[in-house]
Amino acid sequence: MIHERKVLGIIGGMGPMATADLFIKIIELTDAKCDSEHLHVLIDNNTDIPDRTKSILSGSDEPLRFMAESAERLAGAGADILLLPCHTAHYYYDELQKRSRLPVINMLSVLVEAARGSDCKRLGLLATDGVVRSGIYDKAFDGSGIELIYPDSTSQEALMRLIYEQVKAGKEADTSALDSALDDMTRRGAEAFILGCTELPLVFSDRPGRHFIDPTALLAKAAIKAAGGSIKFKA
Repeated sequence: MIHERKVLGIIGGMGPMATADLFIKIIELTDAKCDSEHLHVLIDNNTDIPDRTKSILSGSDEPLRFMAESAERLAGAGADILLLPCHTAHYYYDELQKRSRLPVINMLSVLVEAARGSDCKRLGLLATDGVVRSGIYDKAFDGSGIELIYPDSTSQEALMRLIYEQVKAGKEADTSALDSALDDMTRRGAEAFILGCTELPLVFSDRPGRHFIDPTALLAKAAIKAAGGSIKFKA
C-alpha cells in the first residue's frame, strides 16, 4: 500500500523545455517500480509570464502577477507544494510566497544547502543578466562561506546569447563558445560551475576538468522528498 503523498505543482513556461526537464528529472530520480509509485505532478506551462530578465532590468514586477495566477490555478487543481523552475524568477520569490496559499520550494536555498555539504569554497556562476544584476545569488550565498565567481562582461554577453538565441530559440547550442570563460573562472579559483539558468542543464554536462552543478536536479530531489516519495539516486 502506498502512503498518502503530496501533489507537486510546477509553475512552468519559463521556458517550456526547462519545465519539461524538471518533470523528467522528478520521474528519473523517483524510486518507483510501477506507474502508481511515481508522484502526482501538475504542470501549468504558462508561457504568458513576461521575460524575467527584461522585467527586472526595467524595474517591473509584472511576472509576479502571472506567477501568482499560476500558483492559484495549481492550488485549485489540487497541488500541495509548488516548484519554480526558473532561477531569475526567484527575484520575486518572497512576494510570490506571500501571495501563494501553498509552500513554494526555494531552489536557491536548496542549492546553497547542497553546496555547503560539498568541499567547494569557490563556485563559478553561469546565469542570466537578471540574476547577476539583481544580486539574488549573492544574497542566497551570504554567510555560506562560499565565494561566487562571475564571468567577465564579454563572457556574460556570450552566455546570454547562448540562453536566448540558441537554447530558448530551439537552435543547436554551441557551449564551446564559453570555454575561454570557464578557463578564466577556473584560473580565478572556481572549483565547479553552477548552471544558474534552467535552460543550461539542457546543454551542459560534466566533462574532463569541468564539473557542473545542476540546481534543477537538486530541486527535483527536494520535491520528491517533500512530497513523501523516495529518491532513487542518493549521490
